[in-house]
Amino acid sequence: MTKLAVEFEVSDKELFLIYRPRDDTSWVRDRFERDEDLLVKGTFHLTSKDLVEDAAEEAANAAGDEESVLWIDDDRLVFSIAAAEGEYFRFKPQVLGFETPVLLHRDARPNWKWFSAERKVSILSIVQSLGLERIVIGGSDPDAIPIPEYERLLDQLPTPYELRRYVQARVGTVVRQYTAPAIDAEALLNAYVDRRTTATAPNLEAPFRQFDVVKYAFALERLQAMLANETGTSEAQWQLEIVEIILLLNPRYIKAFTEVRLWDADASTWRRIDILLVDASGNVDVIEIKKPMGKPIMLPVRYRDHHLPMRDLVGAMGQVTHYLRHLSRWGPAGEDYLTQLLSTDLPAGFKIRIINPSGIVIMGRSNTLSDAQRREFEVLRRDSKGIVDIVTYDDLLARVQAVLDQLRNGPALRVSPASPTAG
Repeated sequence: MTKLAVEFEVSDKELFLIYRPRDDTSWVRDRFERDEDLLVKGTFHLTSKDLVEDAAEEAANAAGDEESVLWIDDDRLVFSIAAAEGEYFRFKPQVLGFETPVLLHRDARPNWKWFSAERKVSILSIVQSLGLERIVIGGSDPDAIPIPEYERLLDQLPTPYELRRYVQARVGTVVRQYTAPAIDAEALLNAYVDRRTTATAPNLEAPFRQFDVVKYAFALERLQAMLANETGTSEAQWQLEIVEIILLLNPRYIKAFTEVRLWDADASTWRRIDILLVDASGNVDVIEIKKPMGKPIMLPVRYRDHHLPMRDLVGAMGQVTHYLRHLSRWGPAGEDYLTQLLSTDLPAGFKIRIINPSGIVIMGRSNTLSDAQRREFEVLRRDSKGIVDIVTYDDLLARVQAVLDQLRNGPALRVSPASPTAG
C-alpha cells in the first residue's frame, strides 16, 4: 500500500498527524533545531513542541509493547495536533494558525483533503474567515456541520482544471467585446461546474412554516366568512381587509395607501385614488376593490352570441385606466409630490416612482360561470392584462388555498440530483 505524505491516527486522548517527508526526516529536525516552524500543505503549523514520536517510543519500550514499538517508523514524524474533549478532538490553535476553536468528532476519519485544498490552501482557515464563533465537524451539537455534508463540500471545491477554466472565462468576457473567439470559455466553465456540483435549495421557510400556515389559514377563513356575510361588512372595512390579503399574496408590495390625492391634468383638478400600492422599489400601482354582492363577473344574457362583462366591471376598469393615465402624465412632479405626501409611512429616503403603473380590479364571482362565460371572461382578462388585472373573489380563494396547501406540503422547489461527475 502506498504511504501518504500526510495521514492521521486517533488515540483515546489525542489526534495525531503523521508526516512523511519526501526525502527523510533529517531536514525537518534541522529546522526544529534552528527553532523554525514546519508548514505542511499550507495548513498545519508544526513545531518541535508538537513532535511526540520520541516520547511515544520511550513509553512503548518501557512497557515492552512490541505493537506500539512497531507504530514508530523511521521515515515519518508524529505530531499531536488535537486533544480529546468529550465527544470531540479540539485542535491546537497554534497548529491551525488562528484562534477560532475547531472541534472534530471522534467518529470522523479524516484524510489530508479534509483540511487542505489544491495549491496548499487551508480549508479551515477559509471557513473561520467567515466570522464563525467556532467550527464543529460531526456530532450532534446544534452548530455542527454533519460529516456527510462536510465531505460533500470538499467534493465541490474547485480543482486546478476548474481554476484554469475560470481564468479563461474571465479573459473571454473581455475578449468577446472586441472579437468573436471560437471557444465559449464561460459555457465550458458552467458545464464543468454543473457536472461537479449538486444544487441544494436552502429551506428558508422551514423555521417559519408553521406561522405561515396559521397566517394563511386565518386569511382563508376570514375571506370565506366575509363572502358568506357581505352585508355585515362596510365598504371601507371590506377594502382594508381585502388589501391585507393582496399584500399577503404579493410580497413585492410593502404598503397600501387609501384616498391618495391625484392630479387630473385634463380637468385641472384633484382626484382621489381609492387605494395606491407601493412596491419595494417605490413603483406604484392602483387597485380597485368592489364587494361582489353575489354577482357573476359576466352577464348571463348574450349580445350577438357573446357574453358581456357586467356593467360594474366595465366601470371599474375604466376608472382604473383613467387613474393610470393621470399618474403617467403627472410624471416627475407627481413622483416628488407623492414622495413627500407618503414619506411619514415609508422608510427614510424612499422615493416614489411612476413608471408604467398597472391596475388591479377585484370584484365579482366566477364560481357559477358556464363554460362559454368562462371563455369570454378569460378573453377579456388576457386582453386587458398588462394594464388592468381582473381578479375575482373565487380567484382570491383559490390562490390563498394553493399557498396554504403548498406550505403544508413542504418546500416549493425540488432540485434533481446532478449528473455523475465525468471521469
